[in-house]
Amino acid sequence: MKKHTLPSIGLILAIVGLLLSITACNDIETTVSFNEEEKAAYALVIHGGAGTILKANMTPEQEAAYLKTLNEALDIGEEMLKNGSSSLDAIEKVILFMENSPLFNAGKGAVFNHAGKNELDASIMDGKTQNAGAVGGVQTVKNPILAARAVMEKSDHVLLTGAGADEFAKEQGLAVVTPDYFYTQRRWDALQKVLKKGNPTGQAASEEDDYKFGTVGAVALDADGNIAAGTSTGGMTNKRYNRVGDSPIIGAGTYANNNTCGISATGHGEFFIRYAVAYDISAMIEYKEISLKQAAKTVINKLKEKGGTGGVIGLDKYGNVAMPFNTAGMYRGYTKPGERKVAIYQQ
Repeated sequence: MKKHTLPSIGLILAIVGLLLSITACNDIETTVSFNEEEKAAYALVIHGGAGTILKANMTPEQEAAYLKTLNEALDIGEEMLKNGSSSLDAIEKVILFMENSPLFNAGKGAVFNHAGKNELDASIMDGKTQNAGAVGGVQTVKNPILAARAVMEKSDHVLLTGAGADEFAKEQGLAVVTPDYFYTQRRWDALQKVLKKGNPTGQAASEEDDYKFGTVGAVALDADGNIAAGTSTGGMTNKRYNRVGDSPIIGAGTYANNNTCGISATGHGEFFIRYAVAYDISAMIEYKEISLKQAAKTVINKLKEKGGTGGVIGLDKYGNVAMPFNTAGMYRGYTKPGERKVAIYQQ
């Protein structure tokens, strides 16, 4: 009879050790793949509009005022995010602050339409739920970004416009004002200048007219990994026929998705609507698996080829920032742990 021998204790231990080693290696590989990129604790990026913004046309006092206001806006949002506020709450407060500044074409500093009135638009989107709200052509809402959030959270709709949106905001207890609240001499003079040039159609002024798309916007990433984006504007100087641009259009001027990025746009809105700019950037990240910077730059370059001018700000799910634009300047800035930047001109 053939004798069967059991493996030695040493051999068994060697085999067990080998198996444990292979398992450990697999775990390491999985961990490395999962933590491919470290997420920032928080991040915030803002813009105050793009256009023919040239240093030669800016006094030192004007430049200092814009940089100061951009930094103050970042301070507000950063303090909130540091203390655990949601990305939605942070961008709401940041945009509200910018709406209250006469420096930007939003809220208090809104431009005038052809009839000498102010029509304001705003939108907001939650990257966690993909819920969104927007208002267009409001004339009595002091802070349109608050109305946009109310539409998102207190109604079954995404976009309300005109008198109905004003009525809804009032019913929600939001601050309403008389139209003269939005009057600023600077914006009134800009309308008169365009009217004297015989531009009755409300089309955008040319680059030579020192034209600025003064929209404001913000995108934030909070400690829970949630992204939110919002945009607010007074629209286009001398616009007619209740024209609405991209700012209140989800997927054009504003978009947020926790799996990809958050985007806020500024520029010639008709082009941003036609090419679904904000969503296109998110889709490129999702389907082509490229970086936010690559996607945003590609889309803004494509926009320029089509004749569209402007820019975007964005954050991806890791807190990486993108701020590309194809105009002479864009008021912009971002902040995250250990980093801050504000800028105006091409660099």
